[in-house]
Amino acid sequence: MDACWPLERELATRLESLWQVPDHGLWEVRGPPRHFTHSKVMAWVGIDRAIKSAEIASLDAPLARWRVLRERIHDDVCANAYDARLGTFVQAYGSTLLDATLLLIPLVGFLPPSDGRVRRTVEAIEQRLVVDGLVVRYDPEFDDGLPAGQGAFIACSFWLVEALAAIGRHADATALFERLLALRNDVGLLAEQYDAAARRQTGNFPQGFSHVALVSAAMRLA
Repeated sequence: MDACWPLERELATRLESLWQVPDHGLWEVRGPPRHFTHSKVMAWVGIDRAIKSAEIASLDAPLARWRVLRERIHDDVCANAYDARLGTFVQAYGSTLLDATLLLIPLVGFLPPSDGRVRRTVEAIEQRLVVDGLVVRYDPEFDDGLPAGQGAFIACSFWLVEALAAIGRHADATALFERLLALRNDVGLLAEQYDAAARRQTGNFPQGFSHVALVSAAMRLA
């Protein structure tokens, strides 16, 4: 850990100045930069993990400053990414739309699965972003600068498996997991997306993102 600590510390230092900058989100959408909830949550993750690395290995770090920053980011997300009228977290500050990346909020430890805001967000995504039994990346109303229509993003469906398991819905999580396994090709590989109407995998193939999500979901269920 000592060998890689200078890099990790530098990355955390960069986050201190970058976390408030709007961006194009995990999905690299077209259009103006926004304050995407997922980006803010992952900034919190970066600082949180740097703090834990320093604490575990007694490494040199500005822990007091980082702890204040971690709490500041957390408070900012809870204040600006949660819509009390909807009862859920939203895709970006000021938005009323959902995004599959919100499923990661409990999975990365930002909030516990027992938090009512988390459960309602998972349930809302299940109701609004599940098409033909699989999860799309974001609300269809969201203008991503691309032609209308999107396939189900396989990694997002595995995130839902984990989120369902985390909130105690193990039977539903297992059923979705088994359906996703059935989408693999003859050698067990997955693409980026799945077109339920055409019953075929689409997008980049094979997609590492899909397989990492599969392994993580399997470990959660186990």
